[in-house]
Amino acid sequence: MRISALGPRLALAGFLAAAAAAAPARAQPLIADLSSHLIAITTGFSGTEVLLYGATEGEGDVAVVLRGPEATTIVRRKRQIAGIWINRNQLTFGGAPAFYRVASSRPLEEIASPALRARHQLGVEFLRLAPNRPGSTEDVAAFRDGLVRNKVRQGLYALEAGRVSFLGARLFRTRVEFPSDVPTGSYTVEVLLIKGGQVVAAQTTPLFVSKIGVGADLFEFAHRYAAIYGVFAALIAVLAGWGAGTLFRKS
Repeated sequence: MRISALGPRLALAGFLAAAAAAAPARAQPLIADLSSHLIAITTGFSGTEVLLYGATEGEGDVAVVLRGPEATTIVRRKRQIAGIWINRNQLTFGGAPAFYRVASSRPLEEIASPALRARHQLGVEFLRLAPNRPGSTEDVAAFRDGLVRNKVRQGLYALEAGRVSFLGARLFRTRVEFPSDVPTGSYTVEVLLIKGGQVVAAQTTPLFVSKIGVGADLFEFAHRYAAIYGVFAALIAVLAGWGAGTLFRKS
């Protein structure tokens, strides 16, 4: 699933018209919106992208943070014993975002101090990942690095910041790509206007990822009635095996 080029262009045109109409009444330092607030996952979904666009009143840099949904994540460490790799230790992190992206108009280290980046979680190194139990600094850091490494490998985190492009002096935009296995749930998109090392304006916009259609119904049934779903799945597997055996005997 891909957003057509016409859709974002129409959305951007409508946004610019609305911004122009509202400008004489009241100038806002920052306004932003998404080309779509819902990513619908259907059968055959292969990923998509969402366009974020907006305008600023005056000079400044723009940073965008997209994250969600938050979930408890378990990180396990394997060790080799007698030639076999087994799980020996694990650490649980609460509130870790399942998906995370950041984008900026200039390199983050040039527009924001470490304190500001930590406050707004600008960059994976500033994500607030809280372990469920105390541990040594080195141990917690190792498990944290493992969490980030796994998410990057799955395409759910990005180590490098994306690019926010300015169209002239005020208008900006950036695109966020979502993989085919993007987690469902509620996301937040935080847009910051940074000037002189300080956030002078901010806006938060919601985004939802949801399954729809037959796949969504099966997913809901499987989670709500796990025991019944398991029985049906086993019955279907038995019938499929029986049918295949009968077919081969006749041939």
